[in-house]
Amino acid sequence: MNAKHELVLTRSNTDHNAIIQSEQGGYKMTLGKVEWLIPYVLLNLVKTDKALTLTFRTWSLNEYPKLPPTLKHIWTVKTSSHLERPRYVILGFQTNRQNKRDRKASHSDHVALRDIKLYLNSQCYPYGNLNLDITNNQFALLYDMYCRFQAVYYGRDEEPLLSKTEFLNDALLVVIDCSKQNELLKTGPVDVRVEFESHANFPAETTAYCLIIHDRVVYYSPLSGDVNKRV
Repeated sequence: MNAKHELVLTRSNTDHNAIIQSEQGGYKMTLGKVEWLIPYVLLNLVKTDKALTLTFRTWSLNEYPKLPPTLKHIWTVKTSSHLERPRYVILGFQTNRQNKRDRKASHSDHVALRDIKLYLNSQCYPYGNLNLDITNNQFALLYDMYCRFQAVYYGRDEEPLLSKTEFLNDALLVVIDCSKQNELLKTGPVDVRVEFESHANFPAETTAYCLIIHDRVVYYSPLSGDVNKRV
């Protein structure tokens, strides 16, 4: 088989975001083994070199390094092709956590968020205002959006992975389901834009993250190794 596959694993030049250390001192993490588990394809089907239809979802993480100290901000995240339409968008914020030995890089901060909107061209998600006041424990809509995503995406009907307390204190994320789209969005490029506002100015050293989950369909010829996007 002449097909070639390449997996690029980029390692950070520092371990500060991977471990918490309360006292100053030296440490080093060593990555000893990486395994990539993939399913086998039927050998007879491979021998025919028939183009296989592969459907999967890709994750695209976008970062806004430092938000300006304002109450409202508009972030033009990216332009997505009609072949990679966003299905879910997950947003989170971190204040002064990067490369800090004594702060957990896996946790997020609520930054006194008031409202957030996702725009795919002119189509808006969610339709209504969230009217958040997280400092006063008004975040029920965000937790409900998180629970719905878990049930739909992972097929989990049991208890959420995170309790309300854990969600509020450790991983307050905005999960937006944009899988139901206008037909106009399926015929051309889609501009992904996020508008968010807060009760107070965004703190200094606040970073915004936007994880976009796309649907992807490609045609793969096993013997030749050709991979073509579905038109």
